[in-house]
Amino acid sequence: MRIPQWTKNFFIFAALIFSQNFFNFSYLLRCVGAFFIFSLLTGSVYIINDIVDRESDKLHPLKSKRPITSGNLDITAAKFTAILLCAISLITSFFLSRGFFYTCIVYFLLMLSYSFILKKVVILDVLTISIAFVLRAVAGAVVIQVKISVWLFICTILLALFLALNKRRYELVTLETNAQHHRKSLLEYSPYLLDQMISVVTAATLVAYCIYTVAPETVRKFHTEGLVLTIPFVIYGIFRYLYLVHKKESGGSPERTLLEDKPLVVGIILWIVAVGIIIYL
Repeated sequence: MRIPQWTKNFFIFAALIFSQNFFNFSYLLRCVGAFFIFSLLTGSVYIINDIVDRESDKLHPLKSKRPITSGNLDITAAKFTAILLCAISLITSFFLSRGFFYTCIVYFLLMLSYSFILKKVVILDVLTISIAFVLRAVAGAVVIQVKISVWLFICTILLALFLALNKRRYELVTLETNAQHHRKSLLEYSPYLLDQMISVVTAATLVAYCIYTVAPETVRKFHTEGLVLTIPFVIYGIFRYLYLVHKKESGGSPERTLLEDKPLVVGIILWIVAVGIIIYL
């Protein structure tokens, strides 16, 4: 179920925070519920993905150690668990919010398409991952019935693309000649092409966030231009991640990188604190 990767689902709380409802207990409770429901759903998707990729994952230094790939977990038990988790999450999501339920359905169908088809198609593979992050953010907005900001969409999809492209680069460089056997789409990439894409997305992410902090609708909403003070934290976070990818050969597991690199963790915490103070105080 890849519980460490559930950290991706914290995007559900983005709408709660930026809609200035973090201290609304009922909204907070709904988001916490949505987080765990979505985590069970992603857990079922991860199991399905591991079943589909169990042969190709044997070529990967980390993925080869996963329970299904290594043969430590019975396929039948894995399939039953995936179906059970999917059923539980979708049923509970329906009672939490209709909009949240529909978002979960779209996410599940998208990731099923990714597991069987889209992961093999160059560019569409990373775009699908990015859209999955956007759906997490959308799920957090619809569950508390707040407007989905266009900036939430733009910044989320760009940041997710940044992480996905860096992951592809790590796989391509690490696996070398085995890359195309592990993932078909890697045959269509090259380190140079991925570096070009990463450069474009890095610049776009920074520019989008900078514009968001000074956009008239942002200033009107929060009654301050103070969010511009959080830009250095974002710049540091992105540059630190690039440093880890290029100099420390990290990036194969974004959630692990984000949780284990202390300077990066400190930068993220400082950004969260700064955003909280500026928005709420």
